[in-house]
Amino acid sequence: MGFNILSILVFLPILGLIITIALPKSAAGKAKIVALVFTILTVIIASYIWFAFDKTNGSMQFVEKYNWIQGVNIYYHLGIDGISLPIVFLTCVLSVLGVLVSWNIDNKPKAFFALLLLLQTGMLGVFVSLDFILFYIFWELVLLPMYFLIGIWGSSRRLYASIKFFIYTLFGSVLMLVGILIIFFKSGINSFDMLELTKNSIAPNTQNWIFLLMFMGFAIKVPMFPLHTWLPDAHTEAPTAGSVLLAGILLKMGAYGFIRISIPILPYASKSWAPAISILAVIGIIYGALACLVQKDVKRLIAFSSVSHMGFVMLGIASLNPTAITGSVLQMFNHGCITGMLFLIIGMIYDRTHTRQISELGGLANKMPFFAGMLAFASFASLGLPGLSGFWGEFLILFGTFKNHTTFYQVMVYIAVFGIVLGAAYLLWMLQRVIFGEYKGQVQEFRKVSAVDIITLIPLIIIIIFIGVYPSGMVNIIAGSVSKLIGM
Repeated sequence: MGFNILSILVFLPILGLIITIALPKSAAGKAKIVALVFTILTVIIASYIWFAFDKTNGSMQFVEKYNWIQGVNIYYHLGIDGISLPIVFLTCVLSVLGVLVSWNIDNKPKAFFALLLLLQTGMLGVFVSLDFILFYIFWELVLLPMYFLIGIWGSSRRLYASIKFFIYTLFGSVLMLVGILIIFFKSGINSFDMLELTKNSIAPNTQNWIFLLMFMGFAIKVPMFPLHTWLPDAHTEAPTAGSVLLAGILLKMGAYGFIRISIPILPYASKSWAPAISILAVIGIIYGALACLVQKDVKRLIAFSSVSHMGFVMLGIASLNPTAITGSVLQMFNHGCITGMLFLIIGMIYDRTHTRQISELGGLANKMPFFAGMLAFASFASLGLPGLSGFWGEFLILFGTFKNHTTFYQVMVYIAVFGIVLGAAYLLWMLQRVIFGEYKGQVQEFRKVSAVDIITLIPLIIIIIFIGVYPSGMVNIIAGSVSKLIGM
């Protein structure tokens, strides 16, 4: 099973897509079964990779490299290390949950589940590609299915949100492509191989310009303040599966780009830009939290919380401290689990109440105690309650950043800690308004909790508790690759 296993993992959903498209109209409802089978198969393969992965070796493993386009030295080059392994596994898990939460989709089901499978291939490809052109192809591939998922199956303002998402991310991608081409011509080795490019130095002044171009592509995807404005609209209008994968995986692509590309290939520019990125990250932490305090739509509140939480991830990356970067990768995984769970729960609640307005959801515990309890659990994990996974990522980020022993980074940590306090405030306030009191909505009879609902939430509950209690297993996997990547 070790033969070209990454290729099998990446392209298996495409086989599912082909089968889905080939289904006759009379069997369109079976598209969800096909999608479920193929996404579960990717979880099985990702699990095998996880257990077969040499956790004492921080280098790339399961490497595949073939000459693809000889004339311009473009290779089909795949590999996985401790940085990408957790996100690859999470991508597979959330893809399954995205199918399950969409089980009742009856509007163009073939197209919907085919797009989910295409999206999974794009996401997986980004995290295992080691050639710039291959990386860019998968990066762009993600754009199209998400655009259509939002534009066709989204809420009332879906067209506006999908176009805004497309324009923002395409703009960043084009600038990133220019940066990739400059790296190719200025590196002196005429290669798009990411690993080879880490061994060659580019002139410091040139690095700064390249970094700025790459920054635009990555920062928009994170998204960092002030390039974040597409995110709340996209999250709010997207179908539940789209919101889960957008928050859980797509946002991580930008942060992953900084770690995988900017730091090792542009080290001088990374140090030069680090203070500016730290400031933007801290602004994002505080701004996102304050924006949450004034939201009336609970889904929009969770969307803005992602701006705040991803600010912590970027602060850890900008510190260039191995402990903080390890915490950032861990927090990327944790945020994907926790925020993904929050969007799943809100989607389930919306299906029953037909509203996301906080003012109309008061007293939810009296009508829907199971979902009220799950919402409280995920919210406590999001605010970083010790014993749940959200605590450890933020702790390592703040601890590692503070270890820089410079006044600037210590001040950044002090401000970021205030963001944690604000996070507790908006989440607890949301819970108080949504859960307690008498139910204020119009719907009085609710559909009971189904087995699909429980099966959808259980995997994330297990992961959140397991990492909260035993974080070292994940931390050790990540730390070895981080140390090797930054040469420490």
